[in-house]
Amino acid sequence: MLQNIRSNIQGTLAKIIIGLIVVSFALFGIESILLGGGNSGVAEVNGEAITPYEVQQTVNLQRRQLLSMLGDNADPALLDEDRLTAQAIETLIQRELLVQAAGELGLTTSEQTIGVIVGSMEQFQVGGQFDQDLFRSVLATAGFTPALFKESLREDLVTNQLRVGLAASDFATPAELAVQARIAGEKRDLRYLAIPVDRFDDSGTVEESAIAAWYEDNPDTFMTPENVDVSYLELTLADFEEPVSEEALREEFELTRDTFEVPTEARVAHILLIQEEGESDEAYAARVAEAEAAVADGEDFAAVAGRLSDDIGSASAGGELGYTAGDTFPAAMERAITELAVGEVSAPVETDAGLHIIKVLDRREGKAVTFDEVRGQLAQRLREGAARDELLRVVEELRDLAFNAEDLTAPASELGLSVETASGVARGAGDGLFADPRVQSALFSEEVLVEKHNSPVLELSPERFVVVHADTHHLPERQPLEAVRDQIAARIAAERARAAARAEGERLLAALAAGETLDGLANAGDYEWQVELGATRAANALPGPVGRRAFTLPAPDGDAPVRELVGAPAGDIYLVELTRVTPGSLETLPAQREALLRRSIAGEYGSILIGAFENALRAGAEIEVY
Repeated sequence: MLQNIRSNIQGTLAKIIIGLIVVSFALFGIESILLGGGNSGVAEVNGEAITPYEVQQTVNLQRRQLLSMLGDNADPALLDEDRLTAQAIETLIQRELLVQAAGELGLTTSEQTIGVIVGSMEQFQVGGQFDQDLFRSVLATAGFTPALFKESLREDLVTNQLRVGLAASDFATPAELAVQARIAGEKRDLRYLAIPVDRFDDSGTVEESAIAAWYEDNPDTFMTPENVDVSYLELTLADFEEPVSEEALREEFELTRDTFEVPTEARVAHILLIQEEGESDEAYAARVAEAEAAVADGEDFAAVAGRLSDDIGSASAGGELGYTAGDTFPAAMERAITELAVGEVSAPVETDAGLHIIKVLDRREGKAVTFDEVRGQLAQRLREGAARDELLRVVEELRDLAFNAEDLTAPASELGLSVETASGVARGAGDGLFADPRVQSALFSEEVLVEKHNSPVLELSPERFVVVHADTHHLPERQPLEAVRDQIAARIAAERARAAARAEGERLLAALAAGETLDGLANAGDYEWQVELGATRAANALPGPVGRRAFTLPAPDGDAPVRELVGAPAGDIYLVELTRVTPGSLETLPAQREALLRRSIAGEYGSILIGAFENALRAGAEIEVY
């Protein structure tokens, strides 16, 4: 089939189609075909377009966040492109609504604030100092330009101002605070008796007839998981690594010697002065002179940079730019740096960016390396390089061979590979390779599981590839009674123990109603019992189930206590006796607790207010999704 496709590409019709595509690219640009035009938006909010580029950036960000949280075991459904795109569009619409609302309210943030924040971000720092090159590199990897990143940061800051302002505009009234204090400061006196379920465990005496009856009454309980016997080919970089000859190592050393040598580097800082649009030459010269004079008069260079430099990225770090080996900055700057001793400051140096006053903070001398020092690195580089080339070559051959083969036997034989097998790989579960969601998705796809095709060659990492074939599909089936007898006996015994513990609790509850005392019943039955006086929601030593139920029980009517049985997940039963409820009050609440309560109420109301505000913006906006 693939050969037919290759043959048809040589036909006249194919050449005409390719020619039309080339003409379209030349006349309109590739984005006219891929994106439907460079300026087309995917949505519009009150006349402001949301572009495909913004959506794709948001999708990429969401994908990175999911992979960061979930790692390689991320559910492929969560990474579905359509799903992420829909979420991204909704996120951008809500963001644009808030940005517009912030603009209408006149909210803004200064360039200096943005510069301070950017300069303090750890991902842009080397050795605790802002690094301009790292800043640009990190942004480029994430698909941002510096200007786009700063604009996005500006929008985040103003929308955060809006949210914080809305949240801070709400507060707790005295009446609301009094009600909350009454509940939060409430104290309860109670006693409880524990009836452990283990006391009634009798798993060794479960009758065979009961086990057989339970097995027949619950036919779907003990089913084997759906699973597959699998054959697969796995290719890794290590499989193709070969020893490297001495001759090849020395040849590589001679070719790449310069890359191992450590050059002399200078750590520098600068004060950048840019002539602003509309600024007169005299005013600009005065600013330059002010900076020169401040440094010449002995003022700390970092302080002058923070006060006067127009480079917002480095100004917050005292003007530091990091190290240069002579090829980092414009030629004029590098020449000046070369001529400066450590601690010296240059006269203003002109570049396309503006005027720079440069100080050399440190200089570290370079050194050459010997062959023996880098021998290991060279060997690893050559082994991995050759192995990677061979791996990719074999992978490409495997794609074609596996696509056309009935199973993996012929492709393995053709490429000199060994077919590996795994039995009983369960759907949604597996060990090692078969725990990977991508392998699971391919293995249990209709194409592989039902139609018995080989899977596509899956790239699990740049150094690991796998193709799988479903040999035998095992549907769920009921396990025989003998295989599950002990499990059924344990279930029956647990159910009986729970029922017996509950019945004992009912007996004790009836005895209390008849006039017995809790301590008397505990002593008679050898049960543990406890008294808790003044228990609060925030501080008590009650068992979890007792604590949760104790503060939802109704208050006692007069002297008659409120009694109830409380069950724990493990089957234990607690007999709870609530004797008194003392309401809290604002006057008795500690000052720290009162402040916390005020913040909690304001926070809850603030969240409700923000949500209502966003809903109102949405309701009053003109939104169109294309």
